[in-house]
Amino acid sequence: MTIALWILAAALIVVGIVGTVLPALPGAILVFAGVALAAWIDDFTRISGWTLGVLGVLTIIAWVIDYVAAAAGAKRAGASRQAIVGAAIGTVAGMFTGLVGLIFMPLAGAAIGEYLAQKDALRAGRVGVATWLGMLAGTVAKVAIVFLMVGIFVAALLIA
Repeated sequence: MTIALWILAAALIVVGIVGTVLPALPGAILVFAGVALAAWIDDFTRISGWTLGVLGVLTIIAWVIDYVAAAAGAKRAGASRQAIVGAAIGTVAGMFTGLVGLIFMPLAGAAIGEYLAQKDALRAGRVGVATWLGMLAGTVAKVAIVFLMVGIFVAALLIA
């Protein structure tokens, strides 16, 4: 049974890493769940409550970044509500269109939403790019946080 739980913990961590770049999966939360399960399996001997606390804070930061980054980029460009909704729709549509769609559909969705709201193609393009840059910056930050979390986990396993 312990082996099955370790496999589940590892699977949660791997799926969480993938989820860091795929919007449908809560990446950092899944990584944290895998690490918490691993700590529990090991009776918190190598992964302490303090380590889990630090990883929990990092998880919350990554989760907040997930929601704030794109909106911050869009708001900085003065995006309308329709642009934000368009970016969200574009993100969901991008999940079904491969890597290129995942990267560019949020930009297109934000630009289309802004164009429908303001009827200004130049403004729509600026809002689309700003939203996309916000999402890109957020993704880079989340990837860095998740790899930091995995690094702390691996170090805790190897050092103790």
